[in-house]
Amino acid sequence: MAQKELIYQLTRTGRAAWESQDLAVPEDYRRILWLMDFRGHAAVLKDLLARYPRDVLDEWLAEMEELGLIEPATAGGNGGNAFSTREADRTLAMDQASVRKESESAGAALARTGAYISADRLNKRPSPRKAPADSVVLIVEDDPDQLALADLRVSMSGYKVRVARTVNEFLHSMLDDGAPDLLLLDVLLPDGNGFEVLAKMRRHPVLGSLPIVMLTAENEPEDIGKGLLLGADGYVTKPYTKNILADVIRRVLKQSAA
Repeated sequence: MAQKELIYQLTRTGRAAWESQDLAVPEDYRRILWLMDFRGHAAVLKDLLARYPRDVLDEWLAEMEELGLIEPATAGGNGGNAFSTREADRTLAMDQASVRKESESAGAALARTGAYISADRLNKRPSPRKAPADSVVLIVEDDPDQLALADLRVSMSGYKVRVARTVNEFLHSMLDDGAPDLLLLDVLLPDGNGFEVLAKMRRHPVLGSLPIVMLTAENEPEDIGKGLLLGADGYVTKPYTKNILADVIRRVLKQSAA
């Protein structure tokens, strides 16, 4: 009889290891922990099997369990402590009064101009010391035409551009190339949800203050409220112009107008 495959989830020690980038933990292990926390065990295993032999991965996971970085998932667990949009919905329902007013303002601004910036978050953000030409914008968008359009418009506005078409590509881009200066994030992605990414980024001790602008066609009041509650710095709704997008990026990054 074949042995049942173990499904793992992160321990507190494991999450702390990747969040702090603990150099005592091998880089490959930190990469697995990072991906597992965002994507869950099953999705990460499928991705890693394309890179490493199965017997190597099995040994790594066993060693990570021995080190206390991961543990077998508990009954009913999600195999990676992945954030759920249902969790965001419950949080929003508990705090609707505090975001209703801003959501209404955001909805009106989006209907009028196609863009909105959270003044409260902007007021708390320190001014950077980078010019647009030295600033990197990472665009996460799965639609090829929309991605090409966003890439063109951000580049024409004088910024450096990196792109990712999926949550998984976004995670690898963050690991391989570091954090950008601003993240343009679509909501509906083939392997995840932009709100999930937003929520996880905001709880990160180092990356939690990364400027994030939602670039999306989702403009219903509940979507706007959810994004604001989870920590979006702003919204740009499709369709949009280069000038609208450039203005939002410039204002969120607190850069002077050209």
